[in-house]
Amino acid sequence: MTKKAAKEAVALTARQSRFVDEYLLEPNATQAYIKAGYSANGANTAAARLLANVRIQTAIQERMNERSQRTQVDADYVLHRLHAIDQLDIADILDDAGNVLPVKQWPKVWRQSVTAADLHEMQTGDVMTVVRKIKWPDKLKTLELIGKHVSVKAFDPDAQPPDPTPIHIEIINPHA
Repeated sequence: MTKKAAKEAVALTARQSRFVDEYLLEPNATQAYIKAGYSANGANTAAARLLANVRIQTAIQERMNERSQRTQVDADYVLHRLHAIDQLDIADILDDAGNVLPVKQWPKVWRQSVTAADLHEMQTGDVMTVVRKIKWPDKLKTLELIGKHVSVKAFDPDAQPPDPTPIHIEIINPHA
């Protein structure tokens, strides 16, 4: 084993391990470097060097894999959720008269996708008014994230259009 290989086989120091933990919480190398207990002086350069370290990269990848296993959140999960958000149909939460159904009657995907809800009851004299403001994820942003995830390059100005090769379809009439 070479000296370099032996050196890389050494386990992470406590501070390096803390750097990996902090980096996984917020992928900002400079901030992770400082939160791990390193000096803020020259943190940007030193953090970049630390992040380039093969042992650090390996530890980050291993811990990310462990987290994906533990939480069952991976690329497939993210794409599935984005697809579900993209497919939300307002008709699913309205009755035949166009009134919003009670939340308990909404499909689960709608309930899981609400990003904010503001419900107010106001009484003016004998009239009770309920104001409902409900916010869902931005559909265009959702499509953009799906496009980036599956690498369709739908928003890449340098993307080449698909080859317009004609498709030949032969229709066979079984009654002829």
